[in-house]
Amino acid sequence: MHARAVAVTTTALLGVALLTPLSHAGTPLSGDDGPSVVAHRGASGYAPENTLAAVDKAAEMGIRWVENDVQRTRDGELVVLHDDSLRRTTDVEEVFPDRSPWKVKDFTAAEIARLDAGSWFGSEYAGARVPTLEQYVDRVEHNHQKLLLELKNPQLYPGIEQQTLKVLANEGWLDRRHVAGRLVVQSFSADSVRTVHELKPAVKTGFLGTPRVSDLPEYAEFTDQINPSYGSLSMSYVSSVHAFTGPHGRPMEVLTWTVDDADTARRVAGYDVDGIITNRPDVVRDAVGEDEDSAGR
Repeated sequence: MHARAVAVTTTALLGVALLTPLSHAGTPLSGDDGPSVVAHRGASGYAPENTLAAVDKAAEMGIRWVENDVQRTRDGELVVLHDDSLRRTTDVEEVFPDRSPWKVKDFTAAEIARLDAGSWFGSEYAGARVPTLEQYVDRVEHNHQKLLLELKNPQLYPGIEQQTLKVLANEGWLDRRHVAGRLVVQSFSADSVRTVHELKPAVKTGFLGTPRVSDLPEYAEFTDQINPSYGSLSMSYVSSVHAFTGPHGRPMEVLTWTVDDADTARRVAGYDVDGIITNRPDVVRDAVGEDEDSAGR
């Protein structure tokens, strides 16, 4: 209804003109050697999830794509964390014992920066921190990797779509090179994905879930990927998604999650999925035979 006005306003706020032609976006995620392998929250089977250590571990394995989750602090900083509570993956209960239920949105960025986000996983990761989105994308850039960014719980953080795009723009991630093959923004919220598409049409987007085939024409207007859990997947469903053309003029893609064993990886690869999201990217890569340089070609 008022999407055009919102898009114009947001473009001015971002200070980034929508100069990237849509034909340059939507480069296929998978290569000729099989589905792309995406490190879920980084290589989270081997390092504490969503930390810089997990990004680096994926890079050591030669994994080009990493996935993360973005939430917002009380004072408006974007941080990379899966849960809306800090309790499971930090020592917040010890540092702030009187702040139950320890929701991310109730803590400032400075308070979260004090927390140990690694010891829960193993003593060798003691002192790892919850990264800000700026810190995270800088590390991904340093490692020459690619980013599947999830907007987590967007209903808790009004305007997070616009704010995330602003951070990405400030960090150099909305130029032609990045949007052409190094960035996808996804969410379980169709409204959030649609908002990202309206605000920055050049950015490739993904919807997390398994919409009915009859609803796919509507999704094809604003999302490039349909990304379901592997348990809800079938070869016919993947074929149905591939039959639709997404907003950037290419067949819609399917990435599936979270696959951590070789047998399941081979099964979903047989469905012709475009990507597999996994905590154990080395296991999946070895099973499906993806070349480490094929992702995003």
